[in-house]
Amino acid sequence: MLKAVQIQNKVLQVPIIQGGMGIGVSLSGLAKAVCKEGGMGVISAAMPGFREPDFEKDPIQANIRALQKEIRMVKEEVPNGFLGVNVMVASRHYETYIKASIDAGADAILSGAGLPLELPKTVQNKALMTPIVSSARACRLICRRWDTHHQCAPDFVIVEGAKAGGHLGFKLPDLENDRCQSLEEIVAEVKKELKPYEEKYRKTIPVFAAGGIFTYEDILHMIKAGADGVQIATRFIATKECDAHPAFKQMIIRARKENIGYVKSPAGFPGRAIQNAFVKKHKGKPNQRVENCLGCMIPCNWQDTPYCITRALIRAVQGDTENGLFFTGANAYKISEISDVHTVMSSLQGLGKETR
Repeated sequence: MLKAVQIQNKVLQVPIIQGGMGIGVSLSGLAKAVCKEGGMGVISAAMPGFREPDFEKDPIQANIRALQKEIRMVKEEVPNGFLGVNVMVASRHYETYIKASIDAGADAILSGAGLPLELPKTVQNKALMTPIVSSARACRLICRRWDTHHQCAPDFVIVEGAKAGGHLGFKLPDLENDRCQSLEEIVAEVKKELKPYEEKYRKTIPVFAAGGIFTYEDILHMIKAGADGVQIATRFIATKECDAHPAFKQMIIRARKENIGYVKSPAGFPGRAIQNAFVKKHKGKPNQRVENCLGCMIPCNWQDTPYCITRALIRAVQGDTENGLFFTGANAYKISEISDVHTVMSSLQGLGKETR
């Protein structure tokens, strides 16, 4: 049995964080189910308003409305649940979505896809603050900034390794040539970076390992390596409660090891995704001018971008298997059937049969 983790003033009964997956893959349906099982459910703040009638005309307001609605649905049904919201630093309206999340009742703000150097200024102690890092150096930069400018330290940290899905904090050549530091090494180094801040602020800063974690044994291995818990995303896609279209889930089930690879994201990061017709079509293709830009990512230039990532991810979550972008972790090929969150959470705690 896995041990509960104290995270400042809250207790995570099961030390498993469900990774935030946009667009629309992890909304209230999935987050609520994970919260009920004692884990941390996470809603992605990446364009959750894509179903709203005014999304094309006013995406910001549509996203705020949808995001708050999703958060409130979880908190109303699981009032004592541990709910996080993943807000990417690369989001064009980053602070707006953080404030909206806190106002709606989010317990924690998880922030990666860039360095969340000013996160404390926006959160103002109204929620737990969690940087997502892929190196000890990133953790060091964030902690120094928070300490010097905001007189605080992270409440917990997520260390995301090279086997994760979606946007990755590594250079593409290193990923392709298997030159990335191991998750175990990064966790150990991050813990060393955090120690002075734990002492200064007199608090424990739990570390959660993410990327390629699939089984109960994987979790035990990472805990033995020094992690307090884990973050898992891909395993939750092929569940009945996941908010994605059934065709998205079937893409995960049908995925083979050889057709999971890398993509160039308009966000400026490499990403891991299923190599479907959409990905193959855009590999090596010249950049394009995107019409009707929704203004989602700061690094993306609508006049010169590989493709519109928002529309590609929306097509995926709506079940367009040919024209959508299907982000996934490295171990998606191990999933062979649709399950449910209770079964997955039980198996991840060593209480039931593993789905491989």
